[in-house]
Amino acid sequence: MTKPGEVYRVDLGIGGKVRMMVVVSREDSDSPRALSLCVPITTAYRGSDYEVELPSRPFLRTKSYANVQGLQAIQDHELSGPIGTFYGSALDDLKRALRFAMDL
Repeated sequence: MTKPGEVYRVDLGIGGKVRMMVVVSREDSDSPRALSLCVPITTAYRGSDYEVELPSRPFLRTKSYANVQGLQAIQDHELSGPIGTFYGSALDDLKRALRFAMDL
């Protein structure tokens, strides 16, 4: 079971690239499916409201951003980690960007 803010490595099968992704789905021990909603972490910043600047963490080598336009459902068995966690205002900013992206 994953928790919001946890960061995992995920092999997306795109040219063999493994990407860090942050879980944004709620913690649910009784979920009907073993899926987590995840947002990719990137170093490419385009200055949009769909991107959230992330605080520095030991597992991030450079300045990084969460791109909520890349929201994906990932099967829990495909998640490797967790390798770190975001919490507090970083997680609040991610939730705000998701509400913007989905017009909620």
